[in-house]
Amino acid sequence: MRSVSPKVKPSARHWESIMLFNLNGQWLEQANATIPFDDGALLFGDSLFETLRARNREILLTKDHLDRLELSCRLLAFPWDRDRITTALNELCDRLPDSSYRVRITLSRGRAHGLSPDPAETGWFSISCREYIDPSAEEQSHGFDAVYAANRRVNPLSHLPQLKRGSYVDCLYAARFAQQHGAREALFQEPDGSVLEGATSNMVVCRGGTLLTPPPGELVLAGVMLRQIRDTAHPLSLDFQETPINEECLLTADEVMICNSLIGILPLRSLSGRPLNQCGMATRIRTALQERGAW
Repeated sequence: MRSVSPKVKPSARHWESIMLFNLNGQWLEQANATIPFDDGALLFGDSLFETLRARNREILLTKDHLDRLELSCRLLAFPWDRDRITTALNELCDRLPDSSYRVRITLSRGRAHGLSPDPAETGWFSISCREYIDPSAEEQSHGFDAVYAANRRVNPLSHLPQLKRGSYVDCLYAARFAQQHGAREALFQEPDGSVLEGATSNMVVCRGGTLLTPPPGELVLAGVMLRQIRDTAHPLSLDFQETPINEECLLTADEVMICNSLIGILPLRSLSGRPLNQCGMATRIRTALQERGAW
């Protein structure tokens, strides 16, 4: 039976001004942190990033995020110094009050002349930290509205969708389209009807005792939180399968959920105006994630 949930207005997902900022291992006032006007990150979006959640002076899933960032650097030949970034993250933990924070690591190859970057020594990394407003208990219980994105996921048939790149226009366009239509998230759909992922999230579908997700690879990011959910499936006596998903699967599922490192996992209550079932699975998984220190 289709559940009936009260309308829940999404919380204001705002952040205060950057509280802490680190550039190449040095803690600076944001106004004093500068990059050259000919930096490739500025000119071409030639940068990589990871977004992490910090809670109570601990940055969650750091190894998983740094592993993905290191892989991205190898694939795109970015300069990479894991030890320096790890040291800066440890220093950040010592500086944080007890609360929730959004931590972003950004890497650039550095200055660019045309399409050719300068030598690796011009590359840089930054770490920024802002206070983050977690989804409310009501939002976690009743979920959010989603819509189909008006655009497609770009760069098919390559490894680029597996990287968190500064060239984020496809996801930004989809996210803003969702906001303009009063929704929290926009889901990418292919011409063949398959549904891939959200602009800022992976998608998980519950059917019976099985969790389904589109296969990560050519068009779907292998999300850090998605892997945590996969690892919680067996302890919860659930199967976990990677399989193509279409609209009929979503409309007839027991629950459709979105996940990322900031929000954890949240249920969806509607998709482009069509109501979705809910069965409380997101709450079960969230509890398991909290118990293992993943959210």
